[in-house]
Amino acid sequence: MRKSQKPKVLFYCKHNSARSQMAEGLLRNMAADRFEIYSAGVSPKPIHPMVYTVMEEIGIDISGQTSKNIDSFYNRGLVDTIIIVCHESEVECPRLHPLALKVLNWPLDDPAAVFGEQQTVLKAFRFARDKLKKKLTDWLAEQQVE
Repeated sequence: MRKSQKPKVLFYCKHNSARSQMAEGLLRNMAADRFEIYSAGVSPKPIHPMVYTVMEEIGIDISGQTSKNIDSFYNRGLVDTIIIVCHESEVECPRLHPLALKVLNWPLDDPAAVFGEQQTVLKAFRFARDKLKKKLTDWLAEQQVE
């Protein structure tokens, strides 16, 4: 029997520096009482500073989160759901199937790939955050039905 009866959800993105970090923070804020929530990537990089900014705008502090390598999850047992939030990881995705009972794909454009004026970059990060929040709201509603 697992230590926790809460389903494990892992958000996966290649660098675990933007989209997956926002998704982890959002779901923790929305349903930490219902799920064990993680994020990881195959090539982790530091969390993008703009992620902290856009999450703080909606009252979510992710300062306790860190980037993690997906390899560290292989010896922890099965994850109930992995949600892939990037396009770049399609080559690595087959590695995830032995780790999870269910793998979902929610590909989003990488806001960290947007360059230009600060407002342009900020808009890209807000768009990704808001899109993730909508997807999570819908997904949580589906979980209530199951």
